[in-house]
Amino acid sequence: MLNLSVLLTDAARETPDRDAVVFGDIRLSYATLDAISNQVANLLTSRGIGQGDKVAIASPNLPYFPMIYFGILKAGAVVVPLNVLLKPREIAYHLNDSDAKALFCFEGTPELALGETGWAGFQQADDCGHFFLLPASLATTESPIEGAELFWQALGGQASTFEPVRTTADDTAVVLYTSGTTGQPKGAELSHQNMLMNAMVSDTLFRRSLHDTFLVALPLFHIFGQTCQMNVGIYRRATLVLVPRFEPKTVIDLLTDESVSVFAGVPTMYWALLTDDTDPDKVKTISENLKCATAGGASLPLEVLKGIKAKFGVDVLEGYGLSETSPVASFNRPDRPTKPGSVGLPIWGVELKLIDDDWKEIEGEGPGEIAIRGHNIMKGYYGRPEATAEAIKDGWFRTGDLAKRDEEGYYYIVDRSKDMIIRGGFNVYPRELEEVLMTHQAVSLVAVVGVPHASHGEEIKAYVIKTPGDTTTEDELIAWGKENFASYKYPRIIEFRDGLPMTATGKILKRELR
Repeated sequence: MLNLSVLLTDAARETPDRDAVVFGDIRLSYATLDAISNQVANLLTSRGIGQGDKVAIASPNLPYFPMIYFGILKAGAVVVPLNVLLKPREIAYHLNDSDAKALFCFEGTPELALGETGWAGFQQADDCGHFFLLPASLATTESPIEGAELFWQALGGQASTFEPVRTTADDTAVVLYTSGTTGQPKGAELSHQNMLMNAMVSDTLFRRSLHDTFLVALPLFHIFGQTCQMNVGIYRRATLVLVPRFEPKTVIDLLTDESVSVFAGVPTMYWALLTDDTDPDKVKTISENLKCATAGGASLPLEVLKGIKAKFGVDVLEGYGLSETSPVASFNRPDRPTKPGSVGLPIWGVELKLIDDDWKEIEGEGPGEIAIRGHNIMKGYYGRPEATAEAIKDGWFRTGDLAKRDEEGYYYIVDRSKDMIIRGGFNVYPRELEEVLMTHQAVSLVAVVGVPHASHGEEIKAYVIKTPGDTTTEDELIAWGKENFASYKYPRIIEFRDGLPMTATGKILKRELR
């Protein structure tokens, strides 16, 4: 037997009175969180939902998420986390594609009308028979949506004890949908062993205090936040401070007030913290408490890494992984030297190699496409055997990410293969250009993409958020690039913008820029 819910049941047994979740004025102990998850498990089994059934959840980083997540697992069912920004058609697609039997959906706010969106998507789903609405206020006594059940009313009368269903290590625990940058999103099936092993191994990579406090700003519906913050945090019996929406000043206040020791983020979060005009006293407090900072999801610009070290006195350790790898595959390990700009070495039990388009291994430094093998590799894409066969061969998963490797085995992400620009027959890697452009005093944040060109195939364009007060013009920045890049590399087109399109997880949406 192996059930991922053991993370919570074990923590509740050992540290029942410790704060598990903090959200505003709400502080839930491990015992309370475990008891409510038991009620969720009893609710699901009372509705005939059990082993192997899929149950979707659409919620921001609120106490609801871990309550429901572990309740689904205890019932032997499979968690299907949904991006909170999905529209009704997209929700219906995910519910139908995953064969979900139920949907737990947050009521939303004026800015995030998730409840109505979820209900509309639920009504378009073929086999989803239960809609549980998660109210924004505990004072809500009647469902604002006719036909939807209020979460707390549905839990009424359910026992707070439950014996977790006996699942095996290879049973599916989570179906996590990829971003769908090419074609329709696909559901990566992650087993109980995938998820538990990745949390346990990841825990060894993060610096530990006697009682850690994690600030959870990464969306929990995404694998990075789910594994590296929620699951690692609960495995460590840490206190999780939940942040539904990343706002630099809010995060700075929480880092200060809650004595946060562990923070994980994507590069745009670190950039926002770096550019925020933070009170020096708060910077000092944060620096004294923050013991571990990790980055993933995209490559962290070296200038941002250096800036965070200078401002907060903490080294940001980079790792690498994907939804299909549970997610962590490599990391700058604490027992080995850290190399800025590298995503580190393969984690325990995981292998990485570089391959060409035909799956042939590339020796030396590369570049080549990363392939991964180990305990973290998904079972496959749900209901898509052909897509699974294309992605996995002899246990190796091909990632679509291009990398180089140094003589000590450290990996360096060059770019996504689909982001690579081919200009006049030459390969141009946007990340290389972005790193150099970030060293210019005018550039606060930048995204480089290829745009169609009649004779060259693609031309290089840089979208730039300027440093406040800087007067550099587009032509001046182009001229600077001409001096610092080979003739086929420098951006011929510069566009200044106030902001860049991003996913809910903070990744820059290059496909929209294209």
